[in-house]
Amino acid sequence: MRPTGALHLGHYHGVLKNWLKLQHEYECFFFVADWHALTTHYEEPEIIEPAVWDMVIDWLAVGVNPGLACLFVQSRIPEHAELNLLLSMITPLGWLERVPSFKDQQEKLKERDLATHGFLGYPLLQSADILIYKAGLVPVGEDQVAHVELTREIARRFNHIYGREVGFEDKVAAAVRKMGKKNGKLYTELRKRYQEQGDEEALETARALLDTQQNVSLGDRERLFGYLEGSGKIILPEPEALLTPASKMPGLDGQKMSKSYGNTIALREDAATVEKKLRTMPTDPARVRRSDPGDPDKCPVWKLHQVYSSAETRDWAEQGCRSAGIGCLDCKAPVIEAVQAELDPIRERAAEYQGDLTLVRNIVSEGCERAREVARATLDDVRHAMGLGY
Repeated sequence: MRPTGALHLGHYHGVLKNWLKLQHEYECFFFVADWHALTTHYEEPEIIEPAVWDMVIDWLAVGVNPGLACLFVQSRIPEHAELNLLLSMITPLGWLERVPSFKDQQEKLKERDLATHGFLGYPLLQSADILIYKAGLVPVGEDQVAHVELTREIARRFNHIYGREVGFEDKVAAAVRKMGKKNGKLYTELRKRYQEQGDEEALETARALLDTQQNVSLGDRERLFGYLEGSGKIILPEPEALLTPASKMPGLDGQKMSKSYGNTIALREDAATVEKKLRTMPTDPARVRRSDPGDPDKCPVWKLHQVYSSAETRDWAEQGCRSAGIGCLDCKAPVIEAVQAELDPIRERAAEYQGDLTLVRNIVSEGCERAREVARATLDDVRHAMGLGY
């Protein structure tokens, strides 16, 4: 996540609630993408550091657990930058120029000078961020799937160019023998069916077979997977996109909650400000007077009811609005109560971390150590593959 300002309820419902679930299901790496922030905010370096620590505090306050997930800061892991540089040697320029968000962001951020090498190359840096941890799954929204696909293409190209180590076929043959006569014969047959007939079921069966082999080293396993699929040794595995449920959190004006629209509620905003924002948010313009009936579908408050209210409360609000049986402030009251109930524990935990910044910095330092250990191992593989292992 890029540190470019305070996190709000849109971030919480769109990303962070999903992270809280994933941290119990997978080995997760969550990082503050401070180098990515510089791709668009390079003229405002003063905002980066405070935004980094505020972001980490917000993560901890909502329940991201450093005991379950690895939390770190991107720029503290220089291996990201080195892998980005090495991958840039093999990445065609056209691949970067065709990323949909490249032109989209240039259009949205016209007031900023984005004709920079860093901005053009940010999708490649994203790929390095993913590949340095040999990630299997990347939690993204629909608009980021293209970035994961680019990462897959880069990994595929890298493996194709550098995966053919000297004596590859001989090493594969030796690995097949280690599987035992029966399993080795089955692997060979399944590979032939996939390679000659395009039998996807044979491919899946062979992959499952390799996963069960106890006598095969990790390096040999990667060679066998690569040989199975018609490539060399898989040095950088291709990640899959793990689609995040679309955020249903609307802003105060009914549009998507976004800082650029000025319609947000920050996670640590004080209770009085939150109440004022919700009490003064616009409603159905047809309800000029208290006695005028309204249409919930034209009211931003109704969208908040759909996020926060029970079916019973929604029925009450809809009927009261259409019949003018309740006023707009009456309609807002349960939403205000629900939003405050959601934010109260977040504000409380955030205050504790704000009062102990040493703890926050220690959490990040420990996460950086864990992340760097993984990153170093990957980069060692990459350097050797590219002839830089001397």
